[in-house]
Amino acid sequence: MKLEHALHAARALVLADLAAGEVAQADIVSLVEDAIAHRRWWVEQWPEGVAYVAGLVAQDVQDALLERYGRWPLCPVCTQGGDLHALDVEPELGPDPHWVCGKTAVAVAPVGSLGTTL
Repeated sequence: MKLEHALHAARALVLADLAAGEVAQADIVSLVEDAIAHRRWWVEQWPEGVAYVAGLVAQDVQDALLERYGRWPLCPVCTQGGDLHALDVEPELGPDPHWVCGKTAVAVAPVGSLGTTL
């Protein structure tokens, strides 16, 4: 039950961030479902990793979007100079993941809360 709760929570958090960036189209939601399926298997192999699922799903979706569509989510902190870059998920493997600007080390928002900053 703990696994299913973590997967549903991760799905909801990442979908909220996608919706905040107005990129929650059906084909992109399919990327979320693919990430959830992969992380279900991953946690079944390493049950102690259940606390890390939200950050890992966010990273998986971010990687899939980069391959197909481009950078996401774009950093709202570094808007000057035309150097568009994506936010990073930190910690890379840990609980309580946040979107962070890798250039300034500014924590922008917890995963699932981009709507408050975009």
